[in-house]
Amino acid sequence: MQKETYKPLPNYLTIKKSKIDGLGVFAIKDVANKTNLGLSHIILQSPSLFIRTPLGGFINHDGKKPNCKLVRDKTFPHLFFAISTRHIKAGEEITLTYTSYNPEEE
Repeated sequence: MQKETYKPLPNYLTIKKSKIDGLGVFAIKDVANKTNLGLSHIILQSPSLFIRTPLGGFINHDGKKPNCKLVRDKTFPHLFFAISTRHIKAGEEITLTYTSYNPEEE
């Protein structure tokens, strides 16, 4: 039996330098529309205390044309998953529109 190892990102995503800000999450392979990219955020105390997973911590903001959105789990509403909203090509950065704050106002 092969031992499972923890992977903070799916094997089709990586972290590298971003043109948006610092580091970002990028597709290594094409990603289909409506793909669950993984757990990105956890609410510990609504609405102000968000914990970001490695995936959520490196997804950059795009207020105009994001390629993902956060979706709250129906069974466990304190969990949020990043879901692609269109086909994402290999090499593209994974982006969300941040809704809890506006990074341009920092």
